[in-house]
Amino acid sequence: MTYKEAREFIDDCNKYGWKPGLDTIKELLRRLGNPQDKLRCIHVGGTNGKGSTVALLSSILSQAGYRVGRYVSPAVFTYEEMIQIESKEKQTQFISKDSICKAIELIKPLCASMVMDGFAHPTTFEIETAIAFLYFTWERVDLTILEVGMGGRLDATNVIKSPVCSVITSIGMEHMQFLGETLDKIAREKAGIIKATSPVITFNQQQEAIEVIQEISALRNSPLTIVSQDNISNIHHALEGIRFSLQHDGRIEDYHLGLLGEHQVKNAALAIETAKIMNRLGYPIDDEAIKNGLSHARWRGRFEIVHKNPYIVVDGAHNIDAAMNLKASIELYFPDRRLIYIMGVLADKDYNSILSLTAPLAHTIITITPNNSRALSSQDLSIAARKYCNNVIDSGNIDGAIEKALTEAKENDVIIAFGSLTYLGDLINCLNVRKED
Repeated sequence: MTYKEAREFIDDCNKYGWKPGLDTIKELLRRLGNPQDKLRCIHVGGTNGKGSTVALLSSILSQAGYRVGRYVSPAVFTYEEMIQIESKEKQTQFISKDSICKAIELIKPLCASMVMDGFAHPTTFEIETAIAFLYFTWERVDLTILEVGMGGRLDATNVIKSPVCSVITSIGMEHMQFLGETLDKIAREKAGIIKATSPVITFNQQQEAIEVIQEISALRNSPLTIVSQDNISNIHHALEGIRFSLQHDGRIEDYHLGLLGEHQVKNAALAIETAKIMNRLGYPIDDEAIKNGLSHARWRGRFEIVHKNPYIVVDGAHNIDAAMNLKASIELYFPDRRLIYIMGVLADKDYNSILSLTAPLAHTIITITPNNSRALSSQDLSIAARKYCNNVIDSGNIDGAIEKALTEAKENDVIIAFGSLTYLGDLINCLNVRKED
């Protein structure tokens, strides 16, 4: 099987639709020999901060000497980045095209036999999850970190039985058509990753969400740790990184964080607490590994500076909470600067609320249509943006948007591209081509 054939099969699987529940993924994995049961997993769910927390944990664990499997979504720059291994010696390696082909050669006939036996055909995400489990067992990783795709309770990653621990980041309003229209209902879906007796770590957040996490943790006899904002102090933000202090067990430690964004400190505190709990569980992780891990951690496409003179920042803000974080970061790092936005969003996102938070800060907004079947047209986005900003340009495509933004930008102006992760990779590729020219 060629890589092109493998990818076509994977991408084509969504046409069969999704049958709610875990029966389909469980049956596929059973026929594959249940590779997930051979892995020691850390499960990370929540609404915002999942990817950053996974990146921080992976960096800490690799600095402690572990080979860490990391399954994240969506891909931003290359498809293979969704399934990767991080280690201190080799840094980060993405799954190879050959390994994807090898996995699909096993999976494809099983999908056909499942349908023959009356089961639903696995979706694209279910197949990608199965590929990740297979690859990590083939590579004999020490630990695997799984990022929940959507929700938690019915997410394909939730087939794992006894995670080392479950980490729940900030919970907010998203995917309401699937998860529920109240924070309580969404929190119950997110907290569905909590397993009996496995430790749970979360950050102090909205009361409705915390109460649900406490309730389900108690029901499943899972020890719960809630990291408090009160333990964080001496926060200093700069474009070179963040410095902060964290109190733990009566001691105050100083840390340097390579990621940018006001909200990243709480993600770092969550990762630190998780590492310390794992250390107590018998996975040696010393303070030096934690500090080096935080300093070396990278998470592409999240308030990432990809160009200087002028500054160009890319960010995956695609819901209300993420937009609030983006607004706070803009005000923190670029006060009194003239801002030019490049925006592209998916039609099923609450883009009006995102605009209401971020657009009033902008001098100019340039809209594009992401290359995604769920994309909102640049024309419709420009109409919505004009409610909040007088200078809106409908560019249509990324190349034109970059051209307009660079032409528009004056000295000390800042260009910020955000709205959907799906187009940021294309935007950075376009910028790299311009640099080469």
